[in-house]
Amino acid sequence: MKPADRLIVPLDVPTQEAAIALIDQLPQVTFWKVGLELFVAAGPNILKHLKDRQKRIFLDLKFHDIPNTVAGACRSASHYGVDLLTLHATAGQNALKAAREAIADSPSPPQLLAITLLTSLNSRDLAFDLKVPLELPEYALQMALLAKECGIHGAVCSPHEVSQLRQVCGKDFVLVCPGVRPTWAQAGDQRRVMTPQKALEAGADYLVIGRPITMADDPVMAWERIINEL
Repeated sequence: MKPADRLIVPLDVPTQEAAIALIDQLPQVTFWKVGLELFVAAGPNILKHLKDRQKRIFLDLKFHDIPNTVAGACRSASHYGVDLLTLHATAGQNALKAAREAIADSPSPPQLLAITLLTSLNSRDLAFDLKVPLELPEYALQMALLAKECGIHGAVCSPHEVSQLRQVCGKDFVLVCPGVRPTWAQAGDQRRVMTPQKALEAGADYLVIGRPITMADDPVMAWERIINEL
C-alpha cells in the first residue's frame, strides 16, 4: 500500500460546504474521515458526495449504546458503502457481537473498528477520572482483545499502544491510529502522540492526521511534506 493510501484526513468542519471546499483543495487525498460534527450537520449527503468522487470513507461515529441500538445503527450505516465504521469497545461483548451480526448481510459491509481509549485521555485520566485500575497499555490491549474475540475487524488506538496490539492481535487485525503528529506540528488536544513514520513502523495500518494538514496555511504543502517524510 502506498503511503498516501494509508493516510486518513478528517473532515472536521461544521458544514457540507466547508467539507466540499476542503475535498476540492486536496484532490490527492483518497481516504477521508467523517465524524460526528459533520455527519450531524450534513447527514448522508456528504457520504454520497465522497462516494461519487470515488473516495474511501472512514465513518467515525463511535456508537455506544445498548446492543439492539448499536446493531440497528451499524445496519443502517452499512448501507452507505463506507469502508470503516467505529463503535466503542466499552459498549460490551453483546453489543460488539450484535454489531458484527447486523452488517453480515450487507452487500458491502464496512470493517468495524472498536475504540480502545480516546487519544485525548492519558493514564491519569484513566485512573482518576474513569476509576479504571489497569495501566493504560493493558487497558487498551484488553479492549482490543475483547473486540477481536467478538469478531470485530480491528481497533482504533494511540500509536503508543499499536506495537503491542499488533503483536498480540495479529497481522490481519486492522489498527487505525489518531494522535499522529509530524514533529513540526502542535499536538493540540491529543495526549498520546507519535510521528507518522514511527507510527507506521510500530504497526499501524492507517494514520489519521487532521489539523497539521487541514489547519495549515498551505494544506497541500503540508500533505506533501508528510508524504515525503514517509
